[in-house]
Amino acid sequence: MTPAPTQNSVLGYFTWSFIVTVLGLALGAWLGWQTTGTIGGMATVFFICVVLAVLEISLSFDNAIVNANKLKDMTPIWQQRFLTWGILIAVFGMRIVFPLLIVVIAANIGPIDAIVLAAARPEEYARIMNDAHLPIAAFGGTFLMMVGLKFFFDHEKDVHWIAAIERTMSKAGSIKGAEICFVLVVMLVFSSFLEGEEAVTFIYSAIYGLVTFLVVEVIGGILDASEQTMSAAAKGGVGAFIYLEVLDASFSFDGVIGAFALTQNLFIIAIGLGIGAMYVRSMTIMLVEKKTLAEYRYLEHGAFYAILILSVIMYVQTLVHIPEVITGLGGAGLIGLSLWSSIRHNRRELTGYRHAEA
Repeated sequence: MTPAPTQNSVLGYFTWSFIVTVLGLALGAWLGWQTTGTIGGMATVFFICVVLAVLEISLSFDNAIVNANKLKDMTPIWQQRFLTWGILIAVFGMRIVFPLLIVVIAANIGPIDAIVLAAARPEEYARIMNDAHLPIAAFGGTFLMMVGLKFFFDHEKDVHWIAAIERTMSKAGSIKGAEICFVLVVMLVFSSFLEGEEAVTFIYSAIYGLVTFLVVEVIGGILDASEQTMSAAAKGGVGAFIYLEVLDASFSFDGVIGAFALTQNLFIIAIGLGIGAMYVRSMTIMLVEKKTLAEYRYLEHGAFYAILILSVIMYVQTLVHIPEVITGLGGAGLIGLSLWSSIRHNRRELTGYRHAEA
């Protein structure tokens, strides 16, 4: 893990992110010059890398909050493993290998051929990626919907931000399988707007997303069992690590697909989204070490509402296109509101404490 900065040094958490930004943008500018041979082309690629990085940060800020929520309960050794191995998987796995894997499966070609296709025929590569959007959106949307509902459908949850909604969902959490039933109903509703093969593809992909979530939960429960059946080093580690990696993959679906609206070059996408992933990592570390989630009680709620909205947007995108900027701004807006509500709550608590002392 990156050495802990001083307590007041927020920028210190982003040192490596700044370094990767400089190197990534320099690489992007070089790639722009190599592919176009013009200053204008170099500037264009540079700008696209910046926009992609900002897009990834805006789409994944709620991911950082959820990561921090899980990391704070993990053992230090598994925290370190997630923040080192995890970032490698996030950057190279989801931003490079994942788009290649989609093309390998969809076009029934080998990995080397997929790389050649990405480099020599980016338009065809982008077309294949876009054609795969429906099953990806159904799978990722279902997984994220279960992640969000699991937080709210908890009968032991006693801190509520939007009380009228959250109290109802918390009570429903006492009914076994309530969130699964809810997701299945949403799946059926959206599939009814699709026809023929698209409807079948949507249902199958959504079910795979649901099954993946449940399998990850089961594996996590087994691996993170009590110390009587597991070693102390593994407790709170392996299962949480797998959960966070699958969660990061689900968050990445939207960003990777959306990136093709800006450029069809896989390597430019990898640079831009890779830079953004580093900032998500830095934000995660800061949230854990500064205990920000404990200080701002509704911040988690905002993140999980953003996850639920993102999951619905991914479902809606199987029917109509929604600009990625709306997705990013919507999530950021909810988190901003939850932060503002947390600050107001803290001020009221402080005022009440002062009055009590007086």
